[in-house]
Amino acid sequence: MSLILFLAVSGIVLAVAYRWYGRILSNHLGLDPKAATPAHTKRDGLDFEPASRSWLLPQHFSAIAAAGPIVGPILAGTYFGWLPAWIWIIVGAIFIGGVHDLMTLVASVRHDARSIAEVVKRYMNRRSYHLFLAFIWISLVYVIIAFTDVTAGTFVQKASSADAAAPGPAVATSSLLYLGLAIIMGLCMRKFNLGGGKAQLIFLPLVVLAIIAGPMLPLDIAGLTGSARPQVLWDHLLLIYCFFAALSPLWLLMQPRGALGGYFLYVIVIVGVVGVVVGGVAGNLTIAAPAVSTANLFTFNGTTPPLLPVLFITIACGACSGFHSIVASGTTSKQLDKETDARPVAYGGMLLESFLACLSLATVMILAKPTGRPDITYADGIAVFMNQATFGLISIDMARQFGLLCFATFVFDTLDACTRLARYVLMELTGWTGKAGMVGATLLTLALPAVVVSLPPALVGGQEIPIWRAFWNLFGISNQLLAALALLGVTVWLHQKGRSLWFTLGPTIFMLIVTMWSLMITGQTHLGRLRTGNVAALHHIEFLVAVALFVMSGWIVVEAILLTRGRPRPPAAPLVPEPSAA
Repeated sequence: MSLILFLAVSGIVLAVAYRWYGRILSNHLGLDPKAATPAHTKRDGLDFEPASRSWLLPQHFSAIAAAGPIVGPILAGTYFGWLPAWIWIIVGAIFIGGVHDLMTLVASVRHDARSIAEVVKRYMNRRSYHLFLAFIWISLVYVIIAFTDVTAGTFVQKASSADAAAPGPAVATSSLLYLGLAIIMGLCMRKFNLGGGKAQLIFLPLVVLAIIAGPMLPLDIAGLTGSARPQVLWDHLLLIYCFFAALSPLWLLMQPRGALGGYFLYVIVIVGVVGVVVGGVAGNLTIAAPAVSTANLFTFNGTTPPLLPVLFITIACGACSGFHSIVASGTTSKQLDKETDARPVAYGGMLLESFLACLSLATVMILAKPTGRPDITYADGIAVFMNQATFGLISIDMARQFGLLCFATFVFDTLDACTRLARYVLMELTGWTGKAGMVGATLLTLALPAVVVSLPPALVGGQEIPIWRAFWNLFGISNQLLAALALLGVTVWLHQKGRSLWFTLGPTIFMLIVTMWSLMITGQTHLGRLRTGNVAALHHIEFLVAVALFVMSGWIVVEAILLTRGRPRPPAAPLVPEPSAA
């Protein structure tokens, strides 16, 4: 298969799925363009603020995408070959991830933009609700840990002879300039009534200038501070940023930065497609990586994890991601202008992310020996695509700088959104209110990541493993298990409304099986480490969290079965909001 055919088949299949399966799901939910959404009925200028779908889609897209559809596909493509990863990305996005995203967004909108945990409480019981909230919060904390450390690693990446124009300090400078531009853009739109289209025309070129300025003013934090562990210092600075960003109004940072980040994603997709076409036609791009690189299906062979079930938890974003349900029911549902916008924003956004994951997989496919760092592999591949797309006008070094900045930008878009969502969840769980509750919930959310990133790195086989890599498998498991539980909550909601369960029940069962299976493998791996005595502090934390997630998720599943077993199925009813519990 050629690289052109690979991307063409991916795009066509996803486009057909959007029109066909997306329409079926929309009709099943009965989306009404005239129904008043919480963005209008509860508008407050802080969290509830209506946004057109052309404005909300890039914001939602950038929030759900981040590093997930980059890191996961690259790791899976390196481990297992590009073919298994491709199949899961396409099939998973259409029939599991897209269904999950659309259903959870609509469920939230129909319940006053409350979290998916509130839907669980409404249709299951309060015990399930508290378990689900705790599970969500733990999962969000894991996202913060993994994405903070992978971004910090990008900022301290050393320059080399092949990477001279794109060291980490240059990316750090460009990233900070990007955030500053987003804040200025938000202020101009709010204070001077600058329209969204005009704002993008002004600030998108300025972001390009920020990319160019990065190598000229590299921010080498190790040189400035003399820190022996500059990555840890960046970790803490990023967490401080998350604290302030999570407490800022949506219009000041999240909405303008999301719009800029979303268009970054669009540019990456366009550049990738054009680069593949130009390079493919010229014969400069060929698939160098193997289609299947492992025969190891069920057991570890010493170096490579088993294809089943690890494939399904390595690639989360891009195929199916529980984090999307938190974004959909946490921030997107508070901004949805019309119910019918849910299809392009949620289902369409998931399929766009799937195509982005295919593009990330393509960076592995053209590199015979991808690096051990997904951010570098991604930047190297994007640099090749951009160089081909511009017929060599943009050098490989400058294009690599752009690729690394895009990687860091995508993570920024998720980090503060994730912290804000964790704050929502913890305030729901504790009942804290007001500014004191907001500050307290945010501080408590960031406390555990601050401790974990300060721990010494784990050593596996004599090699130092970065914190993000040590936590990635458990991040993937908790993320996918969150998707399974969100689908379970939606399934119970549909059951109570007398609606067909087949759209959600099958995906629920599949995701529960692969994630619980993965948790058991994690436990076995930890016991093996105990026997050899090669156990770092990170491994103990990983094991304890795995046990907690297994018990909590199993408990929620049992609660759902007991609540629905023997309960008569009511006649089909309109999927309308229940009376407010407030």
